[in-house]
Amino acid sequence: MIGVVGEALIDLVVAESEPSRPVAHPGGSPMNVAVTLGRLESPVAFLGRLSGDAFGELLRGHVQASGVDLRWAADALEPTSLAVVSVAPGGGADYSFHVHRTADWQWSATELPAAPGFDAVHAGSLALALEPGGPVVADWLEGLSGSTTISLDPNVRPELLGDRDRYRSRLDRWLGFADLVKISDEDLAWVRPGCDAAEVARGWVARGRRLVVVTHGGNGSQVFGNGFEFTVAAHTVDIVDTVGAGDSFSGGLLHWLDRADRLRPEQLARLTGGEAREAVEFASAVAAATCSRAGANPPYRSELAAAYQASVPGA
Repeated sequence: MIGVVGEALIDLVVAESEPSRPVAHPGGSPMNVAVTLGRLESPVAFLGRLSGDAFGELLRGHVQASGVDLRWAADALEPTSLAVVSVAPGGGADYSFHVHRTADWQWSATELPAAPGFDAVHAGSLALALEPGGPVVADWLEGLSGSTTISLDPNVRPELLGDRDRYRSRLDRWLGFADLVKISDEDLAWVRPGCDAAEVARGWVARGRRLVVVTHGGNGSQVFGNGFEFTVAAHTVDIVDTVGAGDSFSGGLLHWLDRADRLRPEQLARLTGGEAREAVEFASAVAAATCSRAGANPPYRSELAAAYQASVPGA
């Protein structure tokens, strides 16, 4: 089973064409990854702090309907976090966050399982970065590393992170125990302004990361690992919006690795360049399908099987 730890919030999507009619979509980067995995039929559990308010109940129903296990989710007294998503006519999305004293950031060590037996855990985004809970989650992940593959997507939100150098120091710690890193070019440019993405990724591989993927939106992805380096083109699609695209990419990547028996640490160490290419091509297809509809609404396995069956081990 794959565990995903982090925030589950509401994306209040405001289209530029109809700003008076916002629509509430379940969201939050880690939750989107868990939903993607569930819809692709990988065994997955979401570890989040879910509020008892109306939005919290909406989130619970959403993840469970997508086949996600909530046995390790924590019941939170605080309200649900809210992200206001402004969508431009071309599909691009800008975010503003309402997160003061909300449920997602209040982790305590007793709320995280000591030995859950996961093959991999995916983390990143705000729940790992924000206090007081972020350091608690980081300590938990570091304790699992070695026996469990740790997947990381920083999913940087600069408006909430404060000092760049302080965040970079935290990221360096996370990179020390992560096996798999997916990061967007925009995030990398904020973390390492002026640096070449390929050089940064090669440095992370040299430090022991098994697979690093730098995504460039419609311009595809750069892929780095032990003994291989290449680019993968993005899939062409009519874009409705890009909300959740990177999260569904991460979910697709983890799903492929799981089905190919390349997910656990000792298996990921044997990943070949050819396998990595297939994995990223499939992840790109999942992200493209998500971009073809409104909100963070990743595809179900049945929706991809006809077109991508040959690329999905165990399909």
